[in-house]
Amino acid sequence: MHGPVSALWLLVALCAATGAYCLLRMRSCVEEQRRTAGGEALMGFGMAAMAVPAAVLTPPRWAWLVCAAVFGAAALRALWAARTCRHHLHHLVGAAAMFYMAVVMAGGTHSGLPVLTGALFAYFTGYVLWTGTRLMPAVVDAPEGGTRTVGWGDRPELALACRLSMGIGMLAMLLTL
Repeated sequence: MHGPVSALWLLVALCAATGAYCLLRMRSCVEEQRRTAGGEALMGFGMAAMAVPAAVLTPPRWAWLVCAAVFGAAALRALWAARTCRHHLHHLVGAAAMFYMAVVMAGGTHSGLPVLTGALFAYFTGYVLWTGTRLMPAVVDAPEGGTRTVGWGDRPELALACRLSMGIGMLAMLLTL
């Protein structure tokens, strides 16, 4: 990616940390959370890899094509999963955005279609604002009538923070496109 090197390294760190946390969330007892966390871990690590400053590492064209193939497959998987879970529609948009950015980078132009870039930017801006308003700590009621502590993989407010940071990262990546 092109832009201020220090800002890009911060984006790499944010996305990698988010991907690592999503790997922890894959240890959840809830199967749907594990599947969702796996897709989000792929997005986090993929965003981190794509955000490495071009001044440090300029990947060859084939690397961008591999990224496009991976995120194209992730988009198809999210489309299939969206039949049963509405949240996967967001994964579909995210994977499609990553596919789009990888194709643009593979083309060597580093500038995509302004209308598509603008539409993705508008979507992720709305998503970030909406997710930010929902970022409140959750209290889980225990069957005995009290509250209980939940594990790291089952913390809904941390999952929202993870999604919020990836949305902000996607906005930053779209700005540099």
